[in-house]
Amino acid sequence: MTEQTAATGRPVAKTSGRRVPGWRGVRRCAVAAAVLALGTSLLTACGDDSSSSSEVTLLTHDSFDLPQPVFDEFKKETGLTLKVVKSGDAGQLASTVSLTPGSPKGDAVYGIDNTFAARPIAAGALEPYTPAAAANGADRYAVPDSNNELTAVDRGDVCLNIDDEWYRREGQTPPKSLRDLTEPTYAKQAALIDPGTSSPGMAYLLSTVGVFGDNWQDYWKQVSAAGATIVSGWEIAYNQLFTAGEGKGAKPIVLSYASSPAATPGTSALLDSCFRQVEYVGVLKGASNTAGARKLVDFMLSPTVQKALPSSMYVYPVQKDTPLPDGWVQRAPIPQSTVNLPPAYIAQNRETWLQQWRSAVGR
Repeated sequence: MTEQTAATGRPVAKTSGRRVPGWRGVRRCAVAAAVLALGTSLLTACGDDSSSSSEVTLLTHDSFDLPQPVFDEFKKETGLTLKVVKSGDAGQLASTVSLTPGSPKGDAVYGIDNTFAARPIAAGALEPYTPAAAANGADRYAVPDSNNELTAVDRGDVCLNIDDEWYRREGQTPPKSLRDLTEPTYAKQAALIDPGTSSPGMAYLLSTVGVFGDNWQDYWKQVSAAGATIVSGWEIAYNQLFTAGEGKGAKPIVLSYASSPAATPGTSALLDSCFRQVEYVGVLKGASNTAGARKLVDFMLSPTVQKALPSSMYVYPVQKDTPLPDGWVQRAPIPQSTVNLPPAYIAQNRETWLQQWRSAVGR
């Protein structure tokens, strides 16, 4: 894999949630007090921070979704019951953890990504822990300049997707690069996402920062002036506006994930437009069941979980030699060159970039 370097001069190493259609849309918990019982070993809730030595509580985002046999295996291996507490999207999850250092609402956290990782680390909300299995792949995605407070579990590359079948039907030539969106023909065909309200939207903004450097605002000015549609979330963009989405909309270009074409035949990703989004798991400082939280971190790197991730959450596993579902290599290839900015650099500049983006697109 090759790696790009941002024009800012800072190293670019190579990610709110999500990937397959439905994976990283508008994450939501429809009823704040609802508790969904999934068998005897998994409880999913939107609140309740109780714990015991026989139970480990995982805080996560609303899109967390692994099959029941995975949780059954966790209980079989550890003797622990896993309770899952959902806390909104990746940004909300990071805020919840960062605001409760030493008094967490759970024992472990999964789903904070590299665009938000610096905040809970700086807040002192996480315990350093290095699972032995991380040496088999996860350590490649470690947060730079950290003390192993977070362990990588999966990656999902945010990219522009195109409806190849639509272009064939219409007898038109599809775009080849994110740079093509500055042309009115393609801009008017594109459904993009607000980085202030969406994790994929932020990832694409970061892609443009990495690709265009000091000229990234000019790119957005041109794309906006040329007629691109910008909506609040992935769900609207993909499932309502995208021609290949559930709603069979009018936009043959959409912001999604490199893995989305695995679930939507006839589409493909523009692999020069991708930002590598990495999701992490970590032990919460002050957890009621620290030992159980560490066992859960270990388990998230196990073959049981890593093999289940692509089919259930449409993300790429981080552990080496994990088999992918049939067709993924052809339909959802891992981009050979992606943009990645250090989490601390993102945290330092996030609000400034958002203000500059709003100015560039007239919001």
